[in-house]
Amino acid sequence: MTQQDRVVDTGTDRAPGRSLGLQCAVNARDLGGYRTADGRTVRLGVALRGDALHRATDEDLAVLEGLGLRHVIDLRGTNEVVENGADRLPAGVELEAQPVFATDHDIYASLRDTLAAQDGDAQRDLLGDGGAQRMMVSMYGWFVTDPEIRGRFAATVKALARPENLPLFFHCTAGKDRTGWTAAIVLTALGVDRETVYADYLLTNERTDGLIARILDHLGTQGVMREPELMRPVMHADRAYLDASFAAVEAGWPSFDAFLREGLGLAQGDLEALRKNLLD
Repeated sequence: MTQQDRVVDTGTDRAPGRSLGLQCAVNARDLGGYRTADGRTVRLGVALRGDALHRATDEDLAVLEGLGLRHVIDLRGTNEVVENGADRLPAGVELEAQPVFATDHDIYASLRDTLAAQDGDAQRDLLGDGGAQRMMVSMYGWFVTDPEIRGRFAATVKALARPENLPLFFHCTAGKDRTGWTAAIVLTALGVDRETVYADYLLTNERTDGLIARILDHLGTQGVMREPELMRPVMHADRAYLDASFAAVEAGWPSFDAFLREGLGLAQGDLEALRKNLLD
């Protein structure tokens, strides 16, 4: 049995949301396996989503090579890449940067600075009393309302519409927010129902629960935070966050199809190619 057989196409691995089995990225998974409203199925092994690959082990690289990976889109901000490192990828894989960040919505920088100061009062001011949730809801709305940022998400969809890029892996830092909205766009464009889109988004919590617990414990035991639980809403996938993105679409366009065409600038040919590439 080859590495690709083991990872991509055996038994229960055909189920939606199956893990890629990467040591460096616990939230890395296949976007395939979901059913569309017209009875088709999102193809396995072509559209992959997850967390960053800067800590990829040699074993992880072997898995990615076994997947036949051709293209990676990194949605992290440039500061995140500089501080944490660029993706480690198998030879020959093309890396494309589509940074989704802005000064007034750079949660990564805000949290980094607040945590680095180890000031419990400042941390509570930023994250307490619903502050963390409000910050996340605002960011998810901004994913839709900012024209430049919409262009970053559109570029990822267009990349999936080009067969020479497949299999393609798109990711941010944790594979939750920017990656989650990208996946929601793609699945909706393919005709997957809204509840299934939410189920894929919320699967992050199942995949990252242990990691989040370890991080929160570390923040407390190392004295970084007086109240580590203040960070949980930032690290957790919440239905209300994705609600904010869909609400922004509904406020700005008469339908999601109109958002795809007018908000993201996707031509009919782009959408037809996306469906041809990603649907069985």
